[in-house]
Amino acid sequence: MKILLLLSSVPDTTSKINFTDNNTKFDENGIQFVINPHDEFGLTKAMQLKEKHGGELVVLNVGTTKTEPVIRKTLAIGADRAVRIDVEPTDSYFTAVQIANYIKEHDDFDLIIAGRESLDYNSGMVHGMVAGLTEKKFINAVIGFEVKDGNKVEVAREIEGGKEIVETELPLIIGGQKGLAKEEELRIPNMRGIMMARKKPLEVLPAYEAMIQTKTEKFEKPVEKSAIKMVDKDNLDALIDLLHNEAKVI
Repeated sequence: MKILLLLSSVPDTTSKINFTDNNTKFDENGIQFVINPHDEFGLTKAMQLKEKHGGELVVLNVGTTKTEPVIRKTLAIGADRAVRIDVEPTDSYFTAVQIANYIKEHDDFDLIIAGRESLDYNSGMVHGMVAGLTEKKFINAVIGFEVKDGNKVEVAREIEGGKEIVETELPLIIGGQKGLAKEEELRIPNMRGIMMARKKPLEVLPAYEAMIQTKTEKFEKPVEKSAIKMVDKDNLDALIDLLHNEAKVI
């Protein structure tokens, strides 16, 4: 089985976020970048499939040199090789075109795994666009994936109030999330993996021509929460007054 993992490099969720240039650019100073958490579940599942069925796991990232430490981490965890398309991923469509063109030129992947969304901009659009541009089958919000006979697969996806079981065939693109692999199964690089990652190939390709369809006008932080007002448990009149006149929820 040949698997392609689409990798996003995102700020650590514990990072303090700031903006520069009159709130038009994200300030990367002091930010630690990590594997997108949804991609991390996909990477673990891809490793499990490779170990069970054999084959090759390739990681694809659209990004500049600053993403290479995160790419190397996937190689240390067990990916066989990596490809970086050397360009800043400015918007979802531009990024999807880069990925789709690479897939069209290397159209031998049985399974393409993406995260449901990246935890920086949360657009959740890239993998669906890639499916449209490459005309491949696509299932999103995937929380379970099993290979049956030959190229037949059973896919579990999260839906409102439950889950849906889908049977289909490879090749396939999936948008994975928590549940695709168990949290306790997530892998971290060991020393041997880190040493081996230095010898694994990381191919850098020039960007494909594509239009940039959107422009960021401004970033805004959420409004800070107001101070908490404590109300004595026996003072119901004061509580009702606050809920009615200040919170305006009753």
